[in-house]
Amino acid sequence: MNIDDILAARARIDGHVIRTPCEISETLSLLLGCTLYIKFENQQFTASFKERGALNCLLALDESVRKRGVIAMSAGNHAQALAYHGTRLGVPTTIVMPRSTPNAKVEQTRVHGAQVILEGAQFEATRQFTHALATERGLHLVHPFDDPLVMAGQGTVGLEISEQVPDADLVLVPVGGGGLISGVATALEARLPACAVYGVQVQRFDGAARRLHGEDVRASRFGTVAEGIAVKSPGEQTMPIIHRLVKDIFTVDEDAVEQAIFTLLEIEKTVAEGAGAVPLAALRANRERFAGKKVVMILSGGNIDMMILSSVLQRGLVRSRRLVRLKVEIPDVPGALGELTNRIGALDSNIVDIVHQRAFGPSSVRATIVELVLQMRGEEQVDQVLASLAEAGYEASLIV
Repeated sequence: MNIDDILAARARIDGHVIRTPCEISETLSLLLGCTLYIKFENQQFTASFKERGALNCLLALDESVRKRGVIAMSAGNHAQALAYHGTRLGVPTTIVMPRSTPNAKVEQTRVHGAQVILEGAQFEATRQFTHALATERGLHLVHPFDDPLVMAGQGTVGLEISEQVPDADLVLVPVGGGGLISGVATALEARLPACAVYGVQVQRFDGAARRLHGEDVRASRFGTVAEGIAVKSPGEQTMPIIHRLVKDIFTVDEDAVEQAIFTLLEIEKTVAEGAGAVPLAALRANRERFAGKKVVMILSGGNIDMMILSSVLQRGLVRSRRLVRLKVEIPDVPGALGELTNRIGALDSNIVDIVHQRAFGPSSVRATIVELVLQMRGEEQVDQVLASLAEAGYEASLIV
């Protein structure tokens, strides 16, 4: 896979996928001490960059192969991209997903016209079944990342970056199996050779980073909010390109990814899935390394489960002290609770939830503990509320 393959891919998919914007974030640039551009791949029709590689592969197949159909193993963005473009081009598409795949993802893939088969409790069982079914039915297997045509399609992201930010110092790319970073790095080596390419993975699935540094690959038995890059080991075809062209691969923890999702929604008003937010998490954790640089981060996708997004937002409000829990001891007499809530209301704090425990609290029989969840403006208001309650004689403390 080389620059000619990527140029050919762009010619094939031109007009069928979006040339996504790559725009400067003034606010994040100020906060991070660099000039930050965001490549918004979440604006593709199926909300991820995966359309580029899937479509390039479909269009490059000869007619007889396309008539028989294609098959893929995927529980996420690759499935939706292949299903959408396969149906649009009249190519029969079969997607095999693990049985544990959330129903919302199954239905999102089916709605694009693919036959969806649920098979295997784990990815390895799903992979084996998919290969066997491809052989049995004579279907062409479209691998989510370890395929030169898929890699070349993803490389068109790099071509666009070289034209949109021709003086970029570096590009941060999410890494799972390595298809996106392989294509992007190949494109930038040819078109923007002075631009360094860095990858980003989550600590729980850091196979590419470990391989890059000559370490044994291991994957966590726990899940990750960045499920789109939860790949145990990178591809056999992608890893040599990563070794040759990628400067380094950063790893970030789960909290950092959650905060990055929250920040992108709050500041940029854009929804990022965990995999799409990891470049921002890496930027925050390595500010001194990127200070004063012109940085492009690839926001690779925006397909995040609504329950996960809801949880991330709630936890983000807690981290920023806009949602806090207080424990306050009050006398167990009529009117005491009303007096406390009136005082809190007078401090412009909104009570979201309140629990009034008598029997289970540690207080004496003549007192009780009240737990409150309060909506705040931030750290400064929390301090004001605690100080005011203390001045009024209450014993109040934060519940962490």
